[in-house]
Order: sequence, then structure tokens, then C-alpha cells
Amino acid sequence: MLTKNEVRAAIRFQNPPRPPRAFTKWWGEGLGEQYGAELSRFDKYEEDVVVVPFPCPSFTPRDDGFYWRLPAVDRTKKVGHDANAALPDWDDLPALLENLPDTDAPGLFDHAKRIADAAHAEGKYVLIHHWSLMYERIWNFRGMENLLMDYYDYPDEVHALHRAVADTENKLLLRAVRELKPDGYMISDDLGGQKALMMSPATFREFIKPYYMETWGIAKENDVDVWLHTCGSITEIIGDLIECGLSVLHPIQKHTMDWDKVAADWKGKIAFWVGMDVQDTLINGSPEDVRREVRLMRDTFDSPEGGFLYAAGNGIVGGTPIENIEAFLDEILTYKNN
Repeated sequence: MLTKNEVRAAIRFQNPPRPPRAFTKWWGEGLGEQYGAELSRFDKYEEDVVVVPFPCPSFTPRDDGFYWRLPAVDRTKKVGHDANAALPDWDDLPALLENLPDTDAPGLFDHAKRIADAAHAEGKYVLIHHWSLMYERIWNFRGMENLLMDYYDYPDEVHALHRAVADTENKLLLRAVRELKPDGYMISDDLGGQKALMMSPATFREFIKPYYMETWGIAKENDVDVWLHTCGSITEIIGDLIECGLSVLHPIQKHTMDWDKVAADWKGKIAFWVGMDVQDTLINGSPEDVRREVRLMRDTFDSPEGGFLYAAGNGIVGGTPIENIEAFLDEILTYKNN
């Protein structure tokens, strides 16, 4: 494994010995059921960051008060994940805002602290992590379709909910800085579809960017690198993300973004945490196709100064040939590293 300082050298363009590896062994839906214990053959491929869980408030009541005050919702009707709405009626927003999750609840970081302390003692890079923030979290409250209309129909309510989420996140982040002393802070917001952003750039800049700037500013003020996973085509707002304080961008999704253009426009300004294409190459290609793509990733985005990290583009799902996973992890290990 690389040391904390060597990972930081890659992120901060300070001539790392090689590109770091993080979330390369991202086992997705069905893979464990397909291969079981056979996946242990990949234990030898170590990653270069220690991922530490970052607690998020529950959507159901807890004794310690670390939860969102939400109305009772009928969950008997089966709908898609993006159609679930924990706050289907804006009339219930005031009750949520009156009593936000208790970010001072005891013990929230106890498990994370044990992991972080052990990693710090070994000189490793500590990455605190949770999924979803200013887009995904909000549509978890409202449902995706509702939220995309809310931007136009209920802008004040959307901002009020964003404010509540940001205030809660900011308090938790400051507590994590005190208790865990992280090197990096990673969240997700899948802002893009296969061809374009989920919303217009103007909508992003009005409803999401200000809160990113605020929360990520706290991270940067405390010398914490900001990592973002955002699937899809987000080319139009890369500059905005950098302006907000983003350090590391994932996955630069193949077939939705032009790798050559992204590298030409932004190399040296942000670290590219490039994901192997799990939608096509890894599941449908040959082992040599996979190795060729690993080489293309590094040749396109890496530089002697750094600014490049390896990852899977998303969870590696069932149906992916195990020899392709082996080729992916082995080529990362061997290409230009010997």
C-alpha cells in the first residue's frame, strides 16, 4: 500500500510513485452470490486508502435522536427506489425542520474511530465515506420525479430542505474532523444520465452548488481532500465542482463522457479517479480488452506529477467473468509499475 503522503502526492500533483488504487474491488449486486469464497483470490490486490464509515441520520426513529422526523408513509406498495418518497407532502416539512437529527448523539463515531486510529498508526490514508448528499439525499426525501418538478414548483421548500441537510452534514463533518482526523471525505451524488445532466446546469448552480461550496469549504479549511462519486455525463459542471473545492472526481464514466476532451480540459486541475467500465468492457469484453482499457485509462489521465487514481466505475455485478476481474486488477498492478 501507498502511505498517506504518497496518496496525497497523487491527489495534489506532487509526483507520486504510482497511481493509488481505491474502490477497485467494488463488489456489486449478484457478484458475491455468483462467486462466493472464490472472490478471496483477489485479497492479494491491496488498495491504498482505508475507507471509514461516516454516519448518516436514519429515516426511521432511533433512541439517540439521530434521525429525521418524517411522517408515517405506506410502504406496502412496491415501487422503484427512485420513486420512494419519505417526505411526500411538503406540509410535513415544518415538523422535520423543528427538530433536526442530533449530531451530538454519543457514540456515533466510535466504530469509525477504531478503524481510523489503526490506519493512522500505520501511516495510511483515511477516507471517511457515505453515499448521497445534495441531490440523492433530497430525492430520497421527495422521490426523484417529484424533486425534478420541485425545483420549479417549490423552490423555497427545496432550499429549506437543503439547508437542513447541509447544517446536519456540516456539524457531522466538523465532528468527524475532530474525532477521526481524516485525510479525505467522500460522498456521492449521481448528477448525470447517460447523455446529459439530470437537471440543467443553471438548476445545479442554484440548488446544489452553494451547499457543496459550503460543506466542501469546511473540508478544505481542515486540510481534508474532497472526493465525489457522480455517475453519468457531468462534463458541463466539472469547472463548477472544482470551484466548490473538489479534489478527486469519479468515475469519468465511459460512454457518457469524452475521455480525451475531459483530460485535455481539466488535467492538472483535478485528480481523475477513473473507473473501469463495468457496463460493457468488464462484463462483455475479453481479458485482453480489459487490460487494453486499463492501459488507456492511465495513458489518458496520468502524468508524472500525478492526478490519476484507479477504480471500478461502479459495483462489479454478477455475470462479470472472473478472469476479467483478474485481468483488471493485475494490469493495474503491473502496467508501468515494474
